[in-house]
Amino acid sequence: MSRNLTTDLAADLRNRIVDGVIQPGEKLPSENTLISEYGVSRTVVRSALTRLQAEGLVETERGRGSFALTPPADGPTQAPGTRPVVSVEDRLQMLDFRIGVETEAAALAALHHTDRQLKAAHGALEQFTASSGHPAHAMKADFEFHRAVAAASGNPFYTDCITALGQTMITMPRTRLVTDDQEDSAEGFAQVVHEHASIYAAIADRDQVAAAAAMRLHLSNSRRRFKTSARG
Repeated sequence: MSRNLTTDLAADLRNRIVDGVIQPGEKLPSENTLISEYGVSRTVVRSALTRLQAEGLVETERGRGSFALTPPADGPTQAPGTRPVVSVEDRLQMLDFRIGVETEAAALAALHHTDRQLKAAHGALEQFTASSGHPAHAMKADFEFHRAVAAASGNPFYTDCITALGQTMITMPRTRLVTDDQEDSAEGFAQVVHEHASIYAAIADRDQVAAAAAMRLHLSNSRRRFKTSARG
């Protein structure tokens, strides 16, 4: 019976996140609120939240609560040909994959970008820079920047790949979700802005080597930041 209660609670919360009732970056109701609202035990609530964490829909910060992440483009189902990302290890492997793909995409973007594509990347960078303190906006702008770089490569397969991965490929550590931890959040966000700006500058300068190096450094740093966050 407990397992069914867990499944039902997880399904309801999942639907609220996917449907946008609970916005990306927004704090979920507290454990006590969920216990009262659904008439279930604390064990059921925690099991449901653990399941949503494994699906990449929720990030939990000890002592602060749980926060919604951006849901997959098609809800909880996977796009054809893609693998589910359901664990910390999956997310680390996703970043390893992105390092290989996006490093080469950045190099090609430096070589092949058009003025329109460069403008699109700059616009996404500006939107990301302006999104400090707004996790939902930051995640969308972060994704749009990486998609713009892929598009600037001139090879549609890179664009298709990044588009298929969707916004959930952006793995946000706790410091970018828990906005009331102001000092760590601001410092971490500023670092990511700097890394994006370095990628953009190298592409604009048509420097293939620098563009590839900047993208590799950014994604390697993202991997390190997420691993540290997950360990905490």
